Amino acid sequence: METTYYDHGTPAERWERAGMFFDAKDYTAAARVLGPLVEEVPEQTGPRLLLARSYYHSAQLRRAEAELRVIVERDPVEHYARLMLGRTLQRQGRDDEAQPHLRLAAALGGEFDEE
Repeated sequence: METTYYDHGTPAERWERAGMFFDAKDYTAAARVLGPLVEEVPEQTGPRLLLARSYYHSAQLRRAEAELRVIVERDPVEHYARLMLGRTLQRQGRDDEAQPHLRLAAALGGEFDEE
């Protein structure tokens, strides 16, 4: 197997590299690093959430949705994943599906509807 820059190094080094790509707004490169990392450590929320965010920002919305659904299935009270899932669905024009996630994210974040 040929090693590329994206998959070279320890998981910690790849996590750091992905963060640098994300911070530099190179979301596609961040996703290239994070995809294999998430496969290697599927139980960790941090890499999967950053992968979903990378997909979201690079307009790979179906992929973002899939990663976010894995997170909220495993941890239903993961506030930021709920928010991102709602926004991802909105961006796809699926407002009715987005609303329950956005309401739950708001409630988990301490925002309560006055109505």
